[in-house]
Amino acid sequence: MDADYRSSLLRRLRAVHSLYYDACATMSLEQVNQVVFPSAVPIAFSLAHQVLIEDATTVATGGPAPQFNAAWAQRIGFSINDHGKARGVQEMMHQRIEDFDAFKEFQRLVFVATEGHVATLDPSTLNDVLVTFPYPPEVANTFSARVGAENGISRSDALESWIYQHALRHMGEIEHARALVGLTGMTS
Repeated sequence: MDADYRSSLLRRLRAVHSLYYDACATMSLEQVNQVVFPSAVPIAFSLAHQVLIEDATTVATGGPAPQFNAAWAQRIGFSINDHGKARGVQEMMHQRIEDFDAFKEFQRLVFVATEGHVATLDPSTLNDVLVTFPYPPEVANTFSARVGAENGISRSDALESWIYQHALRHMGEIEHARALVGLTGMTS
C-alpha cells in the first residue's frame, strides 16, 4: 500500500461524508425522527448508528479517541445512547434525535477527525493486521471478516469496511427512507 491508496481512500471518505452533510442539510428534525412503517427504524437510527460506529472504530485503526461522551449525549438528546449494533430493530426503532443542530456539529467533528487520521496515516502501516484469524465471535460475522478472510483484518480492510463501506451502506438506507418521507435521493 502506498500514498496513492491513502489519497484515494481519503477522497472517497470525503465524498461519502459530503453525502451525509447534504442529507442532513436537506432534512428537518421531524423527517429524521419520523417512523414510516410500524416496525421500521427512523432516519435518526441510521444517522446515529453510522456516526457512532465511525467514531468508535476509528480509534481501532490507530486514530483519535472517540469524540462521543456524556456531554455530547446530553446535547444531542439521543433517545438511546448507543450505536445499536447489538440491539434489535424493536428497540432501535425508538431512536430519536432531540437537537439536530448539535447532532450535525458532532457528525462534523467525527468526520473531520476521521479524515485527519487517514490524511496523516503512514502508508507503510496500511497492511498491518489489526484483527487476526480466527476472529472473535463479535467480529466473525462481519463484512470485514469476509474481506480479511484467513489473512486477518488489515488497517486498510478496517478503514474500508468499518468506516467507508459502512457509511455507504447506511446512506442507502437513508436514501430509501428519504423517499418514504417525501424527499429525493442524494445521488442519481
